[in-house]
Amino acid sequence: MAVVFLLYVIAEFAAIWAVGSAVGVLGTIALLLAGAFVGSWLARREGGKAMRAFISTAQSGRNPEKELTDGMLIALGGVLIMIPGFVSDVVGLLLMLPPSRAVARKLWLRRAEKRAVRHANRARGPVMVVDSEIVDPDPHPSEKPHPVIEGRIIEG
Repeated sequence: MAVVFLLYVIAEFAAIWAVGSAVGVLGTIALLLAGAFVGSWLARREGGKAMRAFISTAQSGRNPEKELTDGMLIALGGVLIMIPGFVSDVVGLLLMLPPSRAVARKLWLRRAEKRAVRHANRARGPVMVVDSEIVDPDPHPSEKPHPVIEGRIIEG
């Protein structure tokens, strides 16, 4: 994780240096401020859309996992846009735009599902899910008494 953070910081410095060399110091500062203002406006707009979608989905009784994940990704994008730097602005902007957010949502939900299954397997052994229901396999099949059938024995 420390290596990823270090690479991120190096990429931010390189991007700021390149933009600063191309447009100057004041232009770079103006671009960073403009990115923050546009990003906050976009985050507010997309966040409102996600909240309205969540409310309508919850009121209709459907599962709002898509809307919740969109809201989380929009919030993350807003935070990234508020961090000074061009790399974080680009990633934040990608999380704000619906097409790229759909890709990020699929990746996030797939990762969350794998982690949930891994955690469940570690906590209580393998889990079987059928039609969104957890099927609890019989943990001790040999401890169950055998069924008793009442009746008479008739000798022939």
